[in-house]
Amino acid sequence: MFCLWYNRRVIINDRIYGKVKITSPGLIELIQSKSMQRLKKIAQHGLPNEYYPFKGGNRFEHCVGVMLLLERLGAKEEEQAAGLLHDVSHTAFSHVIDWVVGTGKTEDYQDEHHAEIINCPELSQILTKHKIDVGKIANYHHYFPLLEKAIPDLCADRIDYSLREFPLSVVKRCLKALVVQDNKIVFKDAKSALTFAQNYLKRQIEHWGGYEAVVRYAILAKILKKALRLKIIVMDDFRKDDAYIINKLKKSKDEEILSLLKVLRKKSLKELSKGQKIAHKKFRYVDPLFLRNGVLIRLSKVDKKFKKELDKARKENSKGIRLPLLAA
Repeated sequence: MFCLWYNRRVIINDRIYGKVKITSPGLIELIQSKSMQRLKKIAQHGLPNEYYPFKGGNRFEHCVGVMLLLERLGAKEEEQAAGLLHDVSHTAFSHVIDWVVGTGKTEDYQDEHHAEIINCPELSQILTKHKIDVGKIANYHHYFPLLEKAIPDLCADRIDYSLREFPLSVVKRCLKALVVQDNKIVFKDAKSALTFAQNYLKRQIEHWGGYEAVVRYAILAKILKKALRLKIIVMDDFRKDDAYIINKLKKSKDEEILSLLKVLRKKSLKELSKGQKIAHKKFRYVDPLFLRNGVLIRLSKVDKKFKKELDKARKENSKGIRLPLLAA
């Protein structure tokens, strides 16, 4: 993603949505804020690329992408602002913090602290200046249905982070087929809904809930817990960025921490000796609605094969992942 800054506008060139011109003074000021710019240093996948086999972008790209998608779908500026800021409360290492504080199965630490960050002086002043309701932005789950919907429905957040991992040919087909009906994001047809849902499920199985992700989250969480116990880092450090904490860990000279960081640099951790401890990661899935003759239909209601694939994946995810001995 590239942002070209002009006097009163921004041109964003994104691999998903192409070139988009932003002229709203409020959105531009929010994009330029320190709170948003910090997200450029927060890895989308939780671990920086140096320690993770699935290369990814950062939280800034995702947040801007959500805003662009909402604009594309006809959302009002207030909902676009909520989309832009929806992940601004993420700490360093994103959802790894949930494994540190004990909310790994739900991954809701960020949500619990969202209102606090939105109400910080920088963001609340920008929002108030541009007559954007701070309360709505802080509680976006309740006010903006295109931005956020409960699983298994589509929402701009869920769509954007998955599209960033799909093949570009699939991205183009899915984007063309998205429409808004009854304040819901749905697909124009069953084929497009199935394409998106299957690609999403594939990422859940092979990446988000797969062995490498689970084990690396567990190892980094173990490192961070020890660093907190030894006061190498403090909880406030998570409000900075990934590199800030990594640098503290590297300077700690703690042999176990340095050894585990070295393990995380490996391309694969499958050869590590397994222990008995089981870890579970949040099960992500979609079962989208699509239009047929003007009527909204749930994909699993008409596609029994997809429903069977979904049920199988959910069952496998519930078993968890056996962690290596060094991750326990």
